[in-house]
Amino acid sequence: MTPPERGFPPAEFAARTDRAQALMAREGLAGLLLTTEADLRYFSGFHTLFWQSPTRPWFLFVPAAGKPVAIIPEIGADLMRRTWLDDTRTWSAPAPQDDGISLLTELLAPLAGKAARIGVMMGHETHLRMPLADWERLIAGLPGLRIADATGLVQGLRMVKSPAEIDKIAHICAIGSASFARVPDLVAEGMPLEEVFRAFRREALAQGADDAPYLVGGADRGGYRDVISPPTRKPLQRGDILMLDTGLTWDGYFCDFDRNWAVSHADDTARRAYDVLWRATEAGIAAARPGATCRDLFHAMSAVIAEMDASGGDIGRLGHGLGMQLTEQPSHAAFDTTELRENMVLTLEPSLSYGDGLMMVHEEDIVVTPEGGRLLTARAAPGLPVI
Repeated sequence: MTPPERGFPPAEFAARTDRAQALMAREGLAGLLLTTEADLRYFSGFHTLFWQSPTRPWFLFVPAAGKPVAIIPEIGADLMRRTWLDDTRTWSAPAPQDDGISLLTELLAPLAGKAARIGVMMGHETHLRMPLADWERLIAGLPGLRIADATGLVQGLRMVKSPAEIDKIAHICAIGSASFARVPDLVAEGMPLEEVFRAFRREALAQGADDAPYLVGGADRGGYRDVISPPTRKPLQRGDILMLDTGLTWDGYFCDFDRNWAVSHADDTARRAYDVLWRATEAGIAAARPGATCRDLFHAMSAVIAEMDASGGDIGRLGHGLGMQLTEQPSHAAFDTTELRENMVLTLEPSLSYGDGLMMVHEEDIVVTPEGGRLLTARAAPGLPVI
């Protein structure tokens, strides 16, 4: 498969910034202060695994007009200056006594003098990636500066993907689909589950994934009991249902979907559970149109799940947004009234419980179109596969 071009042209970031600044003007914000990896990368293109280290904070300020300003540790200066940004200010880090706070104060002081409002991520699925003591020092040094919640603004922008973003997600979904298609050739009865995980990771990398940072699943007789535990040495046995759920990455974008297989034999209950989930996913695909809400998707899938499980799986949501992060806003849940817009990329993840504490989960990745969800993953078989 031919991959898209890596990275984005400057026009992509300029368009994102222009959209943000238009919303900032509407909400009376003089800027956005961003501290987390995905938000910084969204506006700058700064892409590095160095975020795995918690030692240093990183800051990006999106002003009311003009390009964003990066305030980052010197170790990232060369990479940041290869992005579309013109203004990168650095300090020698780590410096616990002043980890960029003086530079931030200098940048924001003119706004504080005008009693301006700046936006910070404060809501659900956000965090402040800097020491709380440093945040308190920063605010104390900027009397007059007003802080507002920019969660809806930034998350709303990131929910709707550009064509170039969709191409990258589609590419990693194709790699994930090709990797899952190889599982029957890689896995057999008697194989320890941890070896199954290793074999899948090797296959995904061989298919062209940059990384396989997320792989969970389970296997047990007739179903599985949880989907987040690390794999064990327990061998696959006849009658087990094996599930693998992967988040592979390519150029900083994720896929997130799963597949189920029966090992040597599938009982009638497992086959029925699989069929219900497959049809629940079909209902979600059909409902994923602009103007519908995440609540609508939840109810469309729940109505089918109720044929076998009145609790609706009781996991809390039946899918979510997808992009630079494995899970993004919104959530397909009864509480989420987010309106779907064209080019949102979503997972559909119906689940159900059955038998003596067993469960099954099914997941696909789609993009919202006026005709309904367009699959980015190769659709799972309509019947439970047996390996």
